Amino acid sequence: MTHVIHHQNGKIKKQGKGLSFFYFKPSSSITAIPMSSNDLPFIFNEITSDYQTITVQGQITFRITDPQKLSESLDYTVNDKGQYKKDDAEKLSQRIINEAQSGTTSLIQAFNLKESLRATKDIEQKIKEGLVSSDTLSLLGVEIMSVNILAIKATPEMGRALETETREKLQQEADQAIYERRNFAVEQERRIKESELNTEIAVEEKQKQIIEKRMESKVVETENNRKIREMNIKADISVEEERQKLIDLKVENERKESDAKSYEIASHIKPYKDLDWKTIMALSGNVGSKENIAIAFREMAENAQKIGTLNITPDLLQNITEQQQH
Repeated sequence: MTHVIHHQNGKIKKQGKGLSFFYFKPSSSITAIPMSSNDLPFIFNEITSDYQTITVQGQITFRITDPQKLSESLDYTVNDKGQYKKDDAEKLSQRIINEAQSGTTSLIQAFNLKESLRATKDIEQKIKEGLVSSDTLSLLGVEIMSVNILAIKATPEMGRALETETREKLQQEADQAIYERRNFAVEQERRIKESELNTEIAVEEKQKQIIEKRMESKVVETENNRKIREMNIKADISVEEERQKLIDLKVENERKESDAKSYEIASHIKPYKDLDWKTIMALSGNVGSKENIAIAFREMAENAQKIGTLNITPDLLQNITEQQQH
């Protein structure tokens, strides 16, 4: 992973990766450039638009794509032990960091503290775009593979202030959430109560309707019963009227019958009305000795004022008594 360039008498004699060769030390120089990717950590202290200091910590991954260009700008010559004669490798890292910081500074100065603490992706993109478009790195033959922001921090005092502010805000949000949750619970409880009351009202309304229907049914039933009773009464009246008519008819018939019988009797007895009872008894033809004696006694009773003395012999009474016994 190391690109080796062999200079002899100021000219490149051979170059490439993984070469193995002999060289004449007094007239030769060896340049060794690592071709593997390198991770370059950085920490920047920047000032935000509201004059607050923040620390940006990250890492840049790069690799050398044109070792010949790099060897023309920086000295990567090694001694016979493979050690660099100068620290130009560190110069390369510093130049990359400088380019990265210039892009970071211009971006951070456009943000306030809170925006800067949340601008990780924007800062990463800004640094990478600045490094990729850098003419300096292009002349050095360096390719930027990735830029990662690991942390953006405020000063400890400001960090605690932000923590306090955030804590208070979170507490307020928690209180608000509790309030909203309680309010929601109260609202739900109110809705439940309202639903229960609506249900009770609906039930009461239904019961009222049922009672009204029952009353209507009872009224209809009572009305029907009244009509039935009226019909029964009318029927009874009609029957009684017919019965009265029948009784009147019977009475009339019986009266007529009685009148007829009376007339018949009167017709039969009319011829005898003016006759003496004696004549009537004589006409009957059934007058015996007893009847004659009875008639005689009756006549004596009728003319009692004319009789002075009346003598009745025992023989006559005995005779009359014996005839009665017989």
